[in-house]
Parts: sequence; C-alpha cells; structure tokens
Amino acid sequence: MVETIKRYKWWLVGIIFLAALAWWFDHWRTYHEHSHDAAILAAAAKHRVHPALIKAVVWRESWFNPKAKGKSGEIGLMQIMKQTGSDWATAEHVRVYLHERLYDPGKNTECGAWYLKKLLTRYQRTDNPLPYALAAYNAGPGNVDKWRTGAAATNASAFIRQIGFPATKDYVLSVMKRFNRYAAVFPPKGQSAPVSPSSMPANAGRVHAAVPRAPRPRRRAGRPAARRGSRSRG
Repeated sequence: MVETIKRYKWWLVGIIFLAALAWWFDHWRTYHEHSHDAAILAAAAKHRVHPALIKAVVWRESWFNPKAKGKSGEIGLMQIMKQTGSDWATAEHVRVYLHERLYDPGKNTECGAWYLKKLLTRYQRTDNPLPYALAAYNAGPGNVDKWRTGAAATNASAFIRQIGFPATKDYVLSVMKRFNRYAAVFPPKGQSAPVSPSSMPANAGRVHAAVPRAPRPRRRAGRPAARRGSRSRG
C-alpha cells in the first residue's frame, strides 16, 4: 500500500490540486455572479423591470465587471453608451451628469433598467417585446425597425429569424436563455420581484418558444427513409 502511494504520489497531488482549484473557481464564480445583486434589485424596483432580466444583461454585457469599457465608449456593468446615459440623466432629472459616474454599479444598473423599461414599452404591442427590446439594446432601435417587416412587425419568432446581424441574434438568444435561468432563483426566496414572471409574456424567456424548429420535410410515399448519419456536437 505504501509503495503504491509513493509510486503515484504526484498523480495524487495533481488530483488534489485540480480539485482544490475547481472548488476555488466555483466559489469565486458564485461570489462574482452575486456581487451586484443589491444594486440590481434596487434598479429593478425603481423601474419595474424583472431583476433576472437586468442580471442577464449584466452577465452578457460585462460579466459583472463594473469597470468594463467597450470599444465605442460604453461603460460599466450594463455597458451604457454616452447618449443613453445623457437621455437617462435628462429623464430622471439628474442635476450633474458625468458619463464616468456610470462606473458606479448603482447608477449604471439604474440607467440600464430605465433604458430596458423604455425599450420594453416601445415594443409592447408585439406578442413578446423581450427579443425586440434586447435587439434594440444591442444594435439600436433603428436596426430593429429595419428587421420588423411583414409578420416580424409583431411576431417575436419571425422577428428573431429576421435579425440581420448574427452577433445580435446570438445576443438576444443568450440573454433570453440566461434570463430564464436566473428567473427561477433570483430574486432569492423571501424577496419579491417588482415584476413577476407571470406579468410578462408567457414565452418571455423561453428560447425555444421564441424560435420554433422548422417543420421536418415530408417523406414521399414508397421511398425508404434516408439513414441518419451521426453528428458530433461541439
């Protein structure tokens, strides 16, 4: 037994080290993901936006880094553009506004929640305003107007298919999926959300509800079905 331990001691040390590293990373990620919950909840309550939606946008925009800065000057947790921040300051009667103040998590999430509420209201006549609002948050309302043609004017499923920027489509789908995940656990038990999931569209955070699979082609009678090949998923 002792000889066996000596022979494989470096393997055992390596396994223990990797387990400790995985434990540390998991705890760090959990702490990091909840590090701005108080600011998110306060912004959600003020502007009546579901906190899970704000948190999902923060996750995608900055991975909870309040000092994040984008290439176009967008800053903070929710990557607020200068013009958006200025519009928020005017609407909310902020006396002295400096864009750099949006590095503060509380002010940044308040501004971002205000803008999300504005976008959700803008597209409230659709069957699900969420993908429209998220696309506008990422690519701007002008591009959303270009993609809202035909059925996509009010049908969220058609709209998502017509989003012209692959990066924006990926953004919308990933934030909706993350919103659905957060909504199940955030806010924590004992704290009520300012907007309950039931008050939002039934498919608000459901990716598959928003983007149904294309119907399978019918097989002609009298012809055998083609043999399926195996697919590897990355």
